[in-house]
Parts: sequence; C-alpha cells; structure tokens
Amino acid sequence: MTENEPFLRIASLAKGFGQGAAHVQVLSDITCQVDRGEICVLFGPSGSGKSTFLNLVGGLERPDAGQIEVGGTDICSLSDRDLVEYRRRELGFIFQFYNLVPDLTIRENVEVCQHLSKDPLPVDDLLQSLGIYDQRSKFPNQVSGGQQQRCAIGRALVKNPGLLLCDEPTGALDYKTSKEILCLMEEVNRTFGCTMVIVTHNDAIRHMSHHVLRLRDGRLVEDARNDALVPAAELEW
Repeated sequence: MTENEPFLRIASLAKGFGQGAAHVQVLSDITCQVDRGEICVLFGPSGSGKSTFLNLVGGLERPDAGQIEVGGTDICSLSDRDLVEYRRRELGFIFQFYNLVPDLTIRENVEVCQHLSKDPLPVDDLLQSLGIYDQRSKFPNQVSGGQQQRCAIGRALVKNPGLLLCDEPTGALDYKTSKEILCLMEEVNRTFGCTMVIVTHNDAIRHMSHHVLRLRDGRLVEDARNDALVPAAELEW
C-alpha cells in the first residue's frame, strides 16, 4: 500500500440497537475513506453516531451491514480473537478523560501498552518528545490535566500504531491547554505518520485537519478535504 492510498475504507456501514419498537438506527449507509497519514476530524451533534462510528472502526462493536477496511484488512470478517489482535497491533485510543491507571506512574502508564506491541517506540524517547519526561515518576493525580492527556497520548503512541482514534481529546481541558494538545497531536502526526480520526465538538479543529467528516442523524452529511491547512497554534475559538 502506498502512502497516498486510503488507509481506512468504509462502505455502506450501518448499525442499530434494540429490537422491534425499541430499535434505533444509529448509522445508515456510511461510505468514506481516509488516506494514510491524514488527520481526519469527525463532527456531529450528540446522538449523531460519532461514538458508534469510533467503536466500529476500533473493533469494539460489529456493524449490522457494510465493510470496514483498515490497512488492507477487512476487520468485519475477523474472529473475536483476531479483532483483539487487530486492536493490539493497529490501534491507539485517546479518550476525553484520560483513563490512566491511578496507582501507576506516568512512565508505567505508558509502559503498560508498550508490552502489547511487537515493535514499540522507546518509552523514554517518547516521554521526552511529549514534554513529560520530568514527570515520569509522578502519579496521575500529581500532574495537570494537560500532562495527563500527554501521558494518554504517549500510552496510545508507544505501540507504534497505524491508526489513532481520538474521542474528544481536548474536551476536558481549558483553552490554553487544548491548544497545546492540538499542537502536540499535529506534531505527532507529522513525526510518526499515523492516521488520526478525531471526534470533537470544536469546529476550529477542522482547519488543522486534512479531511472533514460530519454526521447528522446517523448519516454522513459532509465529506470534504481541506487544502488550506491552518497550524494548530493559529487556531482560534
């Protein structure tokens, strides 16, 4: 697969929950693709299907119909065991509320995921690049929210994944810290070349992203490329 070929392909994706009168169709006929190394931002109001989209791409749920291909692998055809291996090998997850282990140090939180990969990144080098090496022996409750999110990014990155799935990565942070994290994610994309899908309510992030997707009522209503990127440091909201 060459760099300009799609890394993530989605075709006719559908997902619903419940049965009979209680059935809710969450996603309907979603078709899109994201190129290798792109930052793709996914917008939509609450209830539009963003989290379900991430869960399906992340192999945490299975679709009712359609195809999801990541790095040339049709993950919908994988067994449960192979899906676990897919998540270990190919994915990094970044969450809004960090989900760090409180009894582990910053370094240990990153090391936990290092052991899941056959080709991990060096932990100390990663902590240096994320600006938290000096905090490595502290526990999560001893550092700021921004430093906790940097640790969470390090935990996701240490596996050297091809795809980063980011669920509101700046949602719990103030304006200044949010911008610092966006600058860091921009640098991560540039340095490591990983493909990113970022779910957010912050419309300004579209301007730093190569690709923009928008959901409404479970349907894709915007699929656009951004050829005039604005550096994260220059974003305003």
